[in-house]
Amino acid sequence: MGVSSHERPQAHAVSRPARLAVGVVSAGRVGSVLGAALARAGHAVVAASGLSAESLARAERLLPGVPLLPPDEVVRRADLVLLALPDDALEGMVRGLVATESLRPGQIVVHTSGAHGVGVLAPAAETGALALALHPVLTFTGRAEDLDRLSTASIGVTAAKGDEAAWNVGEALAVEMGAEPVRIPESARALYHAALAHGANHLMTLVADCTELLREAGIGQAERLVAPLLSAALDNVLRHGDRALTGPVARGDLGTVRKHLTVLSDSEPAIAPAYRALARRTAERSRAAGLLDAATAAELTDLLDDPAEGQTP
Repeated sequence: MGVSSHERPQAHAVSRPARLAVGVVSAGRVGSVLGAALARAGHAVVAASGLSAESLARAERLLPGVPLLPPDEVVRRADLVLLALPDDALEGMVRGLVATESLRPGQIVVHTSGAHGVGVLAPAAETGALALALHPVLTFTGRAEDLDRLSTASIGVTAAKGDEAAWNVGEALAVEMGAEPVRIPESARALYHAALAHGANHLMTLVADCTELLREAGIGQAERLVAPLLSAALDNVLRHGDRALTGPVARGDLGTVRKHLTVLSDSEPAIAPAYRALARRTAERSRAAGLLDAATAAELTDLLDDPAEGQTP
């Protein structure tokens, strides 16, 4: 999809931004951690915004001594504006900051949304600001350990097409925060974010369903039971791709799949549709990888598509 990854730049390979006054809007899990990472890199967090009790406590913990102010005042104090806002709130905030003349030429305006590229920052760019999207590919707890986890993570960097200076600034900021920059073209942002959400968010749902089924079966220590299995599965697929597929679908064990459909339909009908959908996709990938012959894959698909299968007569 046109996404190119880069090795972590060496300190001399990417121009390091000068010491910057950083304003964080807002002090949620992501904003507080990235603000703390920038402070650790030698920049000065001069203000942050936050209203909830959780944001106040988080800012006190990760951004000690930083004043909490309204967003427009935070932005006016900053050289680097970090907009760590929910996807749907970002466009309105940018337009509001422009309307109140809070932004000025020469500022660096960064947002952390995975779903948006730099297009959402167009009003800021029109004021003369340098617009960047820096999306950390990480789930955040909003605690200090996230700072260490950044060193194993990547940050998706998007700048205006052809603006190499902006791309370099984005990469330098990512490196300063301890992460590996990966260039994500504006045209790829939607698919990039869909891929990450599909993998990370749906994995969490899948694992939660798995442990819930085990507990309902009366099996104790469900998380401990499945942790080695799931860790090995993740490692195997990252190393070997579809060749790592295993289990009854990949083996073409129709009888076992039929039993799964029956017990799930009886015990957890809310989970059964997700099992059917994922098993169908597993069959498709297994056939494409040469693990299943076409005839068996077709039988599995028919079984999974049949609404009567799994229903107790």
